[in-house]
Amino acid sequence: MTWWRGLLAALVVGGLLFLGSAGCGSGGAGGREEQGTQDTAQPVGTVLDETDEEGRHYREIGGKHAPEVGIQVQPGPGGAWEIRLTLRRFRLSPAGARPEAVAGRGTARLSVDGRRVTDLRTPGCRLPARLMPHGLHHVRVRLYADDGTVWAVDGKPVQSTAAITVSGEGAPAGAGGGGAASGALTGAGAPMRTGGRGSPDPGGKAS
Repeated sequence: MTWWRGLLAALVVGGLLFLGSAGCGSGGAGGREEQGTQDTAQPVGTVLDETDEEGRHYREIGGKHAPEVGIQVQPGPGGAWEIRLTLRRFRLSPAGARPEAVAGRGTARLSVDGRRVTDLRTPGCRLPARLMPHGLHHVRVRLYADDGTVWAVDGKPVQSTAAITVSGEGAPAGAGGGGAASGALTGAGAPMRTGGRGSPDPGGKAS
């Protein structure tokens, strides 16, 4: 009956292999579920009732993790104006980014005298002279999440504003004859500060 004992042994080994495969299958499924949970985007900050001028809600985030932004405006060729942003704890998202809020990511909205100009995805751009004719102008940059909400600290949007007085055909004027203005880094609940001839946002909403 040697062949019978051999057959039984083969059946037992086969059964053990089958049970082992089932156990690995369960472990694999559990591993995929855990990985999926880790990959699922968690809510970022708290969406407030307050909105901006376009009705986009503020997204409150703790000062420790809040982004900061600064703006510098300098004369460019042909009467244009060069814009440079300084960012901390924040990266500009590329075009086509998923429309969801991710900590430290998003776009920077540029406006002149309260009028929206463009959403920046790079830290620099050039404003044509026609956007800032003779007179006093406020150039503001405000940070938005990729879902369109406004990054905010203590109920105020994270933004920075620079003031420029233009005389003649796009020529800068003002104290010291300087041609540049800047708004210092703002964010994390700090009061607005300015450098050069920059000035706070007239509405006082600077984080």
